[in-house]
Amino acid sequence: MSLVKKLADQTAIYGLSSIVGRFLNYLLVPLYTNIFTRAEYGVTSWFYAIVPFIAVFFTYGMETAFFRFAQKSEDKERVFATTMISMTVSSVILSLLIILFATPIADFTKNSGRESFFVYFSIILAADTITTIPFAWLRLQNEAMRFAMLRLLGIGVNIGLNLIVYLLIPFLVHHGLFAPLESVTQNSAPSDSANIKWMIMINMVSSLVVLPFFAKEFKMMRLGFDALLWKEMFHYAYPVILMGLAGMINETLDRVLLKELIPNQTFAEEQIGIYSANYKLSILITLFIQAFRFAAEPFFFARAKEGDAKQTYATVMQYFTIVCTTIFLVVMLYIDIFKYFIGEKFREGLAVVPILLIANIFLGMYYNLSIWYKLTDKTRLGALVSFGGAIITLILNWLWIPTYSYMGSAWATLICYFSMAIMSYWLGQKYYPVAYPLRRITSYLALSLTVFIVSEMLKDAFLTTPSPKESSWTVYTTLLINTILFGTYLFVVYKMEENAIKKWLPARFFDKN
Repeated sequence: MSLVKKLADQTAIYGLSSIVGRFLNYLLVPLYTNIFTRAEYGVTSWFYAIVPFIAVFFTYGMETAFFRFAQKSEDKERVFATTMISMTVSSVILSLLIILFATPIADFTKNSGRESFFVYFSIILAADTITTIPFAWLRLQNEAMRFAMLRLLGIGVNIGLNLIVYLLIPFLVHHGLFAPLESVTQNSAPSDSANIKWMIMINMVSSLVVLPFFAKEFKMMRLGFDALLWKEMFHYAYPVILMGLAGMINETLDRVLLKELIPNQTFAEEQIGIYSANYKLSILITLFIQAFRFAAEPFFFARAKEGDAKQTYATVMQYFTIVCTTIFLVVMLYIDIFKYFIGEKFREGLAVVPILLIANIFLGMYYNLSIWYKLTDKTRLGALVSFGGAIITLILNWLWIPTYSYMGSAWATLICYFSMAIMSYWLGQKYYPVAYPLRRITSYLALSLTVFIVSEMLKDAFLTTPSPKESSWTVYTTLLINTILFGTYLFVVYKMEENAIKKWLPARFFDKN
């Protein structure tokens, strides 16, 4: 339990940058979904779905390889220098290629007239890739606070510039306080909204601003490039490229396919906008998983040589499930509050939220389970699991999007992540068996789903009313009933984990005197 508590502490610190920071970014969603049209938000969502595919080639699995080889090597600085030089050179080359071929790329992807967007994103990708290994170095050195502060710096710049461009400047122009700023609010081209261009340019600035703060880490590149070491690292990493591509297919290809499989492009972009906006309501689980991964990857590698490592992994999975199912219920039982984080014109897609939340729970489980192929160096088998999920994603989206639009994409995502978790568990038990507490894990999943279903049944049976005058009363009654249900869930979890909780918390919490 002390080790799990240590991991929880690290997750909390990394969460300062990923959960708190990204949550602040999440607060920009109401801004975007109230200012942007559904089609505009769909265009930006399409670009942010494509970028991760390209990012896989920018990083080519070297972050995972860096962790693996740095843990094994006595000369961690040489591993850092080799990885850093490799990724910096390749990032510059790839970015220049995108800039040179921006026009044919835009034409091929049905984005004619948006060449500048690809240029901006190429710079973003290069900057983010160059800082990937320095950030990984901070994680390796357990410099969680510096990691968090630098992450928050980029996020703070991003949020600040968004508020200036979308709120302050329009306010000044509207009140005639600064006429020259009026040009900022005009469309940059007949076919493009200035809203989109400014959003991407702000992202570019926030990525570039972090670079100077890694000057100390960049100096380690003077140690030079070790070609033999790089060859070994790339041999380990190249299956991760395939896993990365498969992972991006699973995470973002649905938005790309929505554009391809829905004939009317304007309607397709609106559907992407609705789907992406509601996807943001599953962000709480996504943010927790991201913070957990930042802390867990170096933690799992460091614990691998300990005798009780497998027991630790099993315990982590159990408590990870508890946290995720709790977040699921927080969002779904209070969806009448969370829905106000997106603009009213996007709320017709709220039905996808529970599906995507459950999907992300299984994705988080998959990340926990995937430790087996990283510790046994069987990354090729890990790639097969990812590609199995990618095939499911492609087939189901291809079959369901023409008929069910984004609802088909949501269900495809859930089936994909569930299948990947099952496949990874089965292979893990064969090559690196861990006695995960399956009974406890399935109990928490079943309990949270039961509470959610009961909530929906009560809402349908007693709380549906056609009278607008009674709508506020209906919402308050729903929240009261759901709070009782949530309290019941927490009580059951407490009783099931009472012994562990007593070991975790100070004794004074349980002193009856």
